[in-house]
Amino acid sequence: MEFSEAPPIKFFTAKVLIFDFHMVCLSFDIEEFDAPREWGMPIAFERQLDISATGTNAILAILEGFGVRATFFCTANFAEHRPRLIKRIAAAGHEIASHSYYHSKFSQGDLLASRLKLQEISGCQVVGYRSPRMGAVDYAELEKAGYKYDSSINPTYLPGRYNNSSKPYTIYNVGGLREIPSSVSPLLSNWGRIPLFWLAIHNLPLGVYKFLADRCYHKSGFLNIYSHPWEYTEELKDFRPPFYVARNSGARMIYRMSSLIAHFKEKGHRFGTLSELIDERH
Repeated sequence: MEFSEAPPIKFFTAKVLIFDFHMVCLSFDIEEFDAPREWGMPIAFERQLDISATGTNAILAILEGFGVRATFFCTANFAEHRPRLIKRIAAAGHEIASHSYYHSKFSQGDLLASRLKLQEISGCQVVGYRSPRMGAVDYAELEKAGYKYDSSINPTYLPGRYNNSSKPYTIYNVGGLREIPSSVSPLLSNWGRIPLFWLAIHNLPLGVYKFLADRCYHKSGFLNIYSHPWEYTEELKDFRPPFYVARNSGARMIYRMSSLIAHFKEKGHRFGTLSELIDERH
């Protein structure tokens, strides 16, 4: 029996495209600065607006300096009183999302009303929502009001604020909505998660925060870090906030956020808005 010679084996090389879906998403909650009332300090409505506007301008300067886009969760009440600032945010390419209609009171109708008002003022589609003080949300009502994602969950335990340690720290679906939780350190057990929200930026050593944020970026696939414009103003200290709020505020907070963005840039981390994040994941 004769055997024919086996044909030569051909090796083919192909270009492999690697898609990096990791993303740093900075978000800022623009609202009437009513926090002093929680601290027993009176504050006039117009001054609430002015302080938030001052901080927002400082944030926009930081982002412009680094060429970074972010998501701004705005109350419709603030937008109605400072429409030119909202238009400026949108014109710079940032995402406008809803922070409800008012910061201190809520009704279900505010979900749709705030989205429509923000769209009217900004000229942009509004698809994201974050409840004031990261309060509980009704996902069915959010979906009915036309939202595509929510970012009202801080998946950690913080006495008096959050009890979400059992919830995922990665993006997940709830009905037809995407939930994008605030970032937490995945280094410890569920009950020991370290939140990477605004208070952590104020109080953790910057080197420690950067280390935790990098680990979260690589393990979770994204960073969702949020803060408030009033943290970037010196006027915050006029209202005698708790030490852990006042610490590293004003010019120091501007430095800290700038240092974080510079660090992420040096690491090659990508930046984008929260709506871009869910569009890529979809």
